[in-house]
Amino acid sequence: MATLVEVKNVTKVYHRDTLEIPVLQNISLDVPEGEFLALMGPSGSGKTTLLNLISGIDQPTSGAIVIAGTDISRLNESALAKWRSRNIGFVFQFYNLLPVLTAYENVELPLLLTNLTKKERKERVEMVLKVVGLDDRMEHYPKQLSGGQQQRVAIARAVVTDPTVLIGDEPTGDLDRKSAEEILTLLERLNKEFKKTIIMVTHDPHAAQSARIIRHLDKGELTAN
Repeated sequence: MATLVEVKNVTKVYHRDTLEIPVLQNISLDVPEGEFLALMGPSGSGKTTLLNLISGIDQPTSGAIVIAGTDISRLNESALAKWRSRNIGFVFQFYNLLPVLTAYENVELPLLLTNLTKKERKERVEMVLKVVGLDDRMEHYPKQLSGGQQQRVAIARAVVTDPTVLIGDEPTGDLDRKSAEEILTLLERLNKEFKKTIIMVTHDPHAAQSARIIRHLDKGELTAN
């Protein structure tokens, strides 16, 4: 498989007044297209920082991040925002759904920034809600859904634009075991059946087992598999 995500000798240092806080040190990581990678490590190890760099939310102090041939570490803020909207799908621990919108409207939201017609948007939203098993809940509001159902809506919203990479930041961290299993099964299906490249941060060894590659971060350094 071709390499889709290349993290090349990346260092990230935050500055607080005159204090330098190193978070990542000389990280290199290749993720093949169609892979499902879990990033594990203790709190404060730099997992979320690395995820933010790969998704273009933050930029490295040094090194390069190349995704599908684009060196995103060289993009300015405006170009980065445009790139992110087209290439990255986010799934967060706490769903981040808008409570005043229905499941359908939450999923449709990213498509409002595209050139799709209303009919095309409707077809796309209904298709992904069917994939996540919520086509019978599309008119429900988040408060009318369980935690697991809300996370499935969040996953539908993340994949509706057909992103290059699906990013999960502790996507099962707020769920009970049964709901977590359903979400992990869904992520595995998106990876195997729909060939989605997934990078997931988790502290849960059981959740990590759903991935095909597991890498560990410790004190800002990537350790062996």
